[in-house]
Amino acid sequence: MNRRNTLFVLVAVMALLLGSFAGVAQDEKVLIIGHAETTDAYDPANGFTGTTHMVNHVVYDQLVTFPDADASEILPRLASSWEISDDGMTYTFTIHPDAVFANGDDVTADDVVFSYNRLKYRDGNPSFLADPIDSLEALDDDTVAITLVEARPSFLSEITSAVFSVTNADVVRANGGTDAMDAAEMDEAGAYLDSMSAGSGPYILEMWEPQVRTELVRNENYWGEQPYFDRVIVINMPEAATQKAALEAGEIDIALDLSSDNVATLVDNESIEIYRGLSNWTHFIIMNTDPEKSGPFADPKVQLAVRYALDYEGYKTLWGGVTPGSNMWVGLFTAFGEDRAFSRDLDKARELLAEAGYADGLEMNLEYPDWALGGVAFNTNAQKIQADLAEAGINVTLAPGELQVELDKYRSGEHSVGYWLWGPDILDPIDFTSFLPGGKVATERNNWQLEDVPEDIQALIARAKTASDPDERIEVYTALQEFNQQHGPFAPFVVPEQPSAYLANLQGYIFHPHWTLDVSILSRADM
Repeated sequence: MNRRNTLFVLVAVMALLLGSFAGVAQDEKVLIIGHAETTDAYDPANGFTGTTHMVNHVVYDQLVTFPDADASEILPRLASSWEISDDGMTYTFTIHPDAVFANGDDVTADDVVFSYNRLKYRDGNPSFLADPIDSLEALDDDTVAITLVEARPSFLSEITSAVFSVTNADVVRANGGTDAMDAAEMDEAGAYLDSMSAGSGPYILEMWEPQVRTELVRNENYWGEQPYFDRVIVINMPEAATQKAALEAGEIDIALDLSSDNVATLVDNESIEIYRGLSNWTHFIIMNTDPEKSGPFADPKVQLAVRYALDYEGYKTLWGGVTPGSNMWVGLFTAFGEDRAFSRDLDKARELLAEAGYADGLEMNLEYPDWALGGVAFNTNAQKIQADLAEAGINVTLAPGELQVELDKYRSGEHSVGYWLWGPDILDPIDFTSFLPGGKVATERNNWQLEDVPEDIQALIARAKTASDPDERIEVYTALQEFNQQHGPFAPFVVPEQPSAYLANLQGYIFHPHWTLDVSILSRADM
């Protein structure tokens, strides 16, 4: 970025910040984050993006949570304790007696029942995560029983997600919300919950200007330890270079989505600290299994040829990180690492294309969002995919589009061949079932049905959802990843590095694989 462009960036950032500070008291302690926003909604029953999770993690409370730095154990949050029935199907939670919502109302078992049922019946993007729940019952004001359809060892990990946030039922109902079975048609609380919150977390959502900024203010009624910052402002800065320039100028405290190149130029800046670690995003090609939508790319042999044609080492050179062995995020138990990942073999790719009847090559449209996340530019990867596949005889036409348009097409299964990324919804191997027939990505987004795979694979998928013994889980998930490598319609190609940077006087910065950043544990050192 040249000097003139840098000045333009800083002027634009300052204009944003001046607007943000219009209602800020001079003595407020303010945290400003530069971030490539991905928010689709802040309503917990409808929002389902990385930005949504980061914000709702501190605006709402969930029954249980993970430690600040990892997913090594389940810790109490709204629930002070819980019991699991002998058959593993009923979980009984006791609500912490001190828990209150931001308006001072007590958090009760009825609020849990309402929130989970609304998630289940709202038919929002994350509603599928409530499918394992059969019923909920408030046994008394402080005790709620949740019964599952079948035993599910990953259940506690699943409900750490911000989509399982507990909302104030009275407030949501007063603003058009419902937890009835017809919530998909009758619930009207989404607009309210996208503009202000109804939670019990350390912060309150004060405003959201989509794709511009989000502002949180301290919840003065928070029942836990009060956070350090009075106000948190998340500024949408899609370009990593913009974030870097704003951080260097001291206009933001955190640049959350830098590239490796950006970070390399900051190492000698004593006023800035750098974080480098593995991201929780797996970048992959998705090939629709419906031949009416993707043509020859519905053929498993062609899909396998694509996997062999990709230059995996080249993506690591661009972004750092690792080559994933499957669409299971590499940080999860049982996930294939680089020792089980594909290596490029153009001869094998050409051989497979010939076997499929395309010895003279074939055409492909690659659909993807014109977007960047975590400093990784989709256009850059798309151009490399185009070059990689051309060497195997696949002529790729790039078809970038606006993020929300492409996201809707992807989520509805109307795409042909796409390029997307995936961060685990659940920090457990069961997350991988989304990429297996019957799972959300495989079936809903890619038309891969259970009846499309052999009965022994169907049986393995069923076992994967209930297996609790570690040895059995290794056996089952190993077999399923092997099957997907050879027969699946996906081509995962990189889990990139997650570089970010922040002002040196900021304390408590921890990258988390689930909610990215917990702003409630951050503070500022006296300088």
